Amino acid sequence: MRAGRPGSAAIASCPSMKPLHRRLSGLPTLLLLLAGLPAHAVPLVITVTDEEGTPLADAVVAVQVKGTPPTAPPGVSAELGQKNKRFTPAVLAVQTGTAVSFPNFDTVRHHVYSFSPTKTFELKLYAGTPAAPVVFDKPGTAVLGCNIHDAMTAYVRVVDTPYFARTDSAGRAQLELPAGDHQLQTWHALLGVDGPAPVQPLKLGSTPATAAVKLDAKAP
Repeated sequence: MRAGRPGSAAIASCPSMKPLHRRLSGLPTLLLLLAGLPAHAVPLVITVTDEEGTPLADAVVAVQVKGTPPTAPPGVSAELGQKNKRFTPAVLAVQTGTAVSFPNFDTVRHHVYSFSPTKTFELKLYAGTPAAPVVFDKPGTAVLGCNIHDAMTAYVRVVDTPYFARTDSAGRAQLELPAGDHQLQTWHALLGVDGPAPVQPLKLGSTPATAAVKLDAKAP
């Protein structure tokens, strides 16, 4: 039997060493991915009402969590379509940096535009889907219209947090958040495009929680 090189015998006599090395080689990447996840997600149900207690649909709630990026990562997209001469949805919530496409599902052409400071753009008379989406790169509210159909109106609410939602017909929205002290901001079209969106403190423990928001506005 030939003698091996000094120090090589232990490795050669352990056939599982190489497969083990291959299995462990991916751990640093996996650990980095896991480190970016919340340690514990807490369910939060938020209810939004007007000043008389009437539930408000299409309110946008956004929670500021310390340490989270204000801008969406590359590739995040959303869609605001036109169907039956209406925008759908009528209110779209996105994180800053999101690319929004505007598909036209009608048999007539539309001319979508916004003159809002949050995002000024114009998609001239078109059918189908424009080739390039519109990137909403500034927080705030943009009101949209159609230059052909004056009754068409929509809102894009842009928030600088990944934690946001739009309320349903019962005025409720649900989020999953890390425990801690946060800030909850609420916006609704009743407040106006430039109206102040109220902010209130939000403290979450380790158990499911609820929050109630009453806006200083009255539903029609």
